[in-house]
Amino acid sequence: MVKFLKEQMEKSGCGIGSNFIRAIRCEAGIAGGYEKHKGIVICSEEMDHQDDVTQTVFHELIHAYDECHAANLDWTDCAHHACSEIRANHLSGNCHYKRELLRGYVKIKGHEQECVRRRVMKSVTANPYCSETAAKDAMEAVWDSCYNDTKPFDRAP
Repeated sequence: MVKFLKEQMEKSGCGIGSNFIRAIRCEAGIAGGYEKHKGIVICSEEMDHQDDVTQTVFHELIHAYDECHAANLDWTDCAHHACSEIRANHLSGNCHYKRELLRGYVKIKGHEQECVRRRVMKSVTANPYCSETAAKDAMEAVWDSCYNDTKPFDRAP
């Protein structure tokens, strides 16, 4: 999936240089992030397994893909941020049942959408431009269109 996303970005003219993905030391509790014009950072102290690294890179590549394809993506706009977070959490598998179980969330039905919503709120409320109310309103406003947008995949992986 990571290779596929990188190929799709390159086909779209958004080249990924050798320094696009970097491992650094970060604040506690953060797995990684995407920084506009800088690339992806992976927080080395939070990664115990290769699968964790791959999952985080996959999630952050969705943000990079969104940045590449949305000419007017504004990370200070709560709705834009929420949309990219919805897509990244839904498409990357962050909310797969097994991952949720390992995090201590046990719910058989509806776990994936509930997880996506929880993770979107955590990320968007960390944006200094988005209050909790603004984040929730933005998430609800863009939910259907962004959750169902699976580009560049035919369907959610």
